[in-house]
Amino acid sequence: MKHTDFVHLHVHTKYSLLDGALRLEDLFERAKQDEMPALAITDHGNMFGAVEFYKAAMKIGVKPILGCEVYVAQESRFDRKIKGARAAGHHLLLLIMNEVGYRNLCRLVSAGYTEGHYYKPRIDKEILRECNQGLIATSACLKGEIPSLLVQDSQAEALATAAEYAELFDDNRFYLEIQANGITEQDKANQGLRSIAAELGLPLVATNDCHYLRREDARAHEVLLCIQTGKTLDDEKRIKFTTDQFYVRSPQEMAELFSDVPEALANTVEIAQRCNFKFEKGIYHFPVFKLPKGETPLSYLGGLARRGLDRRLEALKKGREGKIDEGPYRERLDEELRIIEEMVKKVDFASYFLIVSDFINHAKKEGIPVGPGRGSAIGSLVSYAMGITDVDPLQYNLLFERFLNPERVSMPDIDIDFCKEKRE
Repeated sequence: MKHTDFVHLHVHTKYSLLDGALRLEDLFERAKQDEMPALAITDHGNMFGAVEFYKAAMKIGVKPILGCEVYVAQESRFDRKIKGARAAGHHLLLLIMNEVGYRNLCRLVSAGYTEGHYYKPRIDKEILRECNQGLIATSACLKGEIPSLLVQDSQAEALATAAEYAELFDDNRFYLEIQANGITEQDKANQGLRSIAAELGLPLVATNDCHYLRREDARAHEVLLCIQTGKTLDDEKRIKFTTDQFYVRSPQEMAELFSDVPEALANTVEIAQRCNFKFEKGIYHFPVFKLPKGETPLSYLGGLARRGLDRRLEALKKGREGKIDEGPYRERLDEELRIIEEMVKKVDFASYFLIVSDFINHAKKEGIPVGPGRGSAIGSLVSYAMGITDVDPLQYNLLFERFLNPERVSMPDIDIDFCKEKRE
C-alpha cells in the first residue's frame, strides 16, 4: 500500500481537553515518519487548536484539514431537560472544505457554547440546516446518532436518519464512518453502516478515532479520563475505553484492517482532496461599522473628531479660565487625520477608531466606568476628541507617532479598562 492511499480524518489532540492525549509535536513527528500527505484535527466541540495545528502541518509539508467532532442535541440546543453528560448529544464529525465552511464551523462551534451549552457545547439540526455549506460530515464514532441506533437494533430509524443527513449535506458531502477498534458494538454498527451505504448509495470512510499516539499510551489516556471524570483507576464503574486501539495507526495497519472495503480507504484521500481551506496571513478583518448615508469611514471619523474637539476645547477653556490657544489643537488634529488617511490605504484604521469610540461612549452613556486610557493611545488627539481617552496629549507633550506611524504599519493598540461591574 502506498502512503498516499490513506489519510487520518478523525483525530483528537490535547485540545480535546482531558480526552485527547496527542501533543501536536509528537503527532507531526509521526506524520513525517509515515509520510502522511494530509492530516485532520477534529477535537470535541472546539477549534482551540486549529491555528497551531495548521501552522505545524504547513511547516512540515502535510496538508492540514481542520474540523471538529460536534455534539448534536437530541432535540433543540436550547433544551435543558436532559440528565447527564452522556445524554447531552450525539457526535457528528465535520470537516472544512473552504472558507465558507470555516466560517460556518466557527459559527456552529460558537453557538454550541453560547446557545447550546449544557454539560457539553451542543448544536442541533436546526442550526446545521443554516450552516452546513462548505462542510463535509461523517457519522462519527459509536456515539454518533446512526451508529447508536444500529447498536440498539433500530435499523429503520438509522436508515431514515442517514437519509436525513445525506439530504442535509447534499452534493455527496455525507459519509458513513466505519472503524476497527476491537469493540463488539462497533462490529455490529459497521455491519449496519455497510448495509445503509448499499441501500442509499452513500460512501463509506475508514477512520481510527485517534486519541493517543502509540498503543502503549492507552494507560496514560485512561488516567486523563479519570482526571476528567473525578474517578480513580480502581473504580470499576469509571468511564473508560474498552480497548487499546485508539492510537495513530500506520497506513499499512489501516490497509490490513479494511482490506475488504478498499473504497473506505480511498475515500479518506478523496475527502482530503476536497478539503482545501487556507488561512490568509497578514490581512486584518475588521467588523463592519454602519455609516450614515453618504459617509465614508474617513469622512465620518473626521466629522466626529472635529466636533469632539470643539467640545473638549470648550471644557478646557472653562477649566483654564479661557486661557487656551486653539491653534495647536486644530493643527495637531488635522495632522493626525492626514496620517490616518495615508495609512488607510493599507489598513482601515478609520473604522477601527469608529468601532472603539462606539463601544466606549456607549459604556459611558450606560454609567459603566471606563478608564482614561493607557499606553501609546493617550498620545492621540483623535482618541481624546472622540472620547476614547481622557488625557490631553498636548498638555503633556505626548507623541502621536508612538501610537500610529506610517513607517511602521501595524494595528494600533488601545488599552481600555472597564469596571468589573456591568463589564459583560
